[in-house]
Amino acid sequence: MVKAFKTAVFSALALVSINVYAQNGVNSPYSRSGFGLMADRSMGFNKGMGGIAQGYRDGQSINTANPAALSACDSLTALFDIGVSLQNGNYKMGGLQQNAKNSSLDYFAFHFRAYKGLGVAVSMLPVTNIGYNFTSNSETVEGTDVTSSYKFTGNGGLHQIQLGIGWQVIKPLSIGANLSYLYGDYSHTESIPFSSSSASTITKSYSADISTYSLDLGVQYTQKLSDNDRMTFGFTYSPGHNINNEASKTISSIKSSSQTNSETKTIPDAFQLPDAFAIGLTYYNSYKFLAGADFELQKWSNVKFPNNNLNEFQSTTGQFNDRMKISAGLAWTPDMFATSYRKKITYKLGGFYAQSYANVEGIKLSDKPYEFGLSAGMSLPLANGNSYGATPKLNISLQWVHSDIPYLNATTNIQNKLTENYMKICLGLTMSDRWFYKWKAK
Repeated sequence: MVKAFKTAVFSALALVSINVYAQNGVNSPYSRSGFGLMADRSMGFNKGMGGIAQGYRDGQSINTANPAALSACDSLTALFDIGVSLQNGNYKMGGLQQNAKNSSLDYFAFHFRAYKGLGVAVSMLPVTNIGYNFTSNSETVEGTDVTSSYKFTGNGGLHQIQLGIGWQVIKPLSIGANLSYLYGDYSHTESIPFSSSSASTITKSYSADISTYSLDLGVQYTQKLSDNDRMTFGFTYSPGHNINNEASKTISSIKSSSQTNSETKTIPDAFQLPDAFAIGLTYYNSYKFLAGADFELQKWSNVKFPNNNLNEFQSTTGQFNDRMKISAGLAWTPDMFATSYRKKITYKLGGFYAQSYANVEGIKLSDKPYEFGLSAGMSLPLANGNSYGATPKLNISLQWVHSDIPYLNATTNIQNKLTENYMKICLGLTMSDRWFYKWKAK
């Protein structure tokens, strides 16, 4: 009965997640650039540890970042994981400042052991997010009493449905692969309305629908140091490739609410995904303590993307920067097997620094966009039994993220800076159930 109830509850959550997954939970002018803001792809177990994942190996957590970790699963336990977040953002651009609150469903994942040494996971994860709506100050057109302003709106983003398989080749060595269906869209609109009804409103719209695949290949190797100490090395590689989807640009002139002129241009095979690498090392001391660090590199500088700054609408390379990210984190559990609930709580701490991939309007400046953040969290057992493996967990984390994005002021031609600060509360629920247990006849 309990098993059926858990299954029903999680099935309902999964259906809800599919319906609301397109909600991106961002409100940032910077999401105009490239495919949008890179999503935080960490799960409940590692959000409080700066997102470290390459060397993380635990049979009671679903690690989708390195598929080799999926082989570390209990033979009798199926895992379900779902995460949500609440966010408050503060944006400063010149003398302007704005606050915005957002919420989002971060991920959904299901993990089980298919065969001895072989783990399988199915998950839904964000890739990028787009969401903004802002208007510039009104300015008087020279020689007239007519005023105009610029209005920018956009939405969309990329998501993926992922199938992961991890295989333990020998006891210290595991390999794995994630095969994902990557999908989404973007829609950007720039309009110039005038205060006079006799003047035409000029609108530029950029849009695309994306559907392709992505592949992650992973490996983990664990070296035992002593009876209580070990280290796990992790590595993943994701090959880049062409995306056979087209991008569109439409320029319209609208007068008195009636469209008078419209022209659309398209680019076939307009996009590429970059080669990506990640490497990490995690140290474990029994079931009490772990500390790790990851390094990631995405070669965005080599990919092509629609260039909106050229007279002839086309895709070009060189608009982006290579994205590099360094993460570090640790976790401490006083006594996982204690009867005292307080001693079974896991405390987490972490941080990261990253160079962002997208430049505002695709223009490279002397300064590059970057971000850094700090996080802290707890993993709370939802049952006070001594059985670690069968205990569901609630992961709670608090994240602070700061971004600096340089841009070129179109009026003064002087480099300015957009700063963004986010405070996030993230909740992740991991439920486990014994699906494959066989009772012995007396």
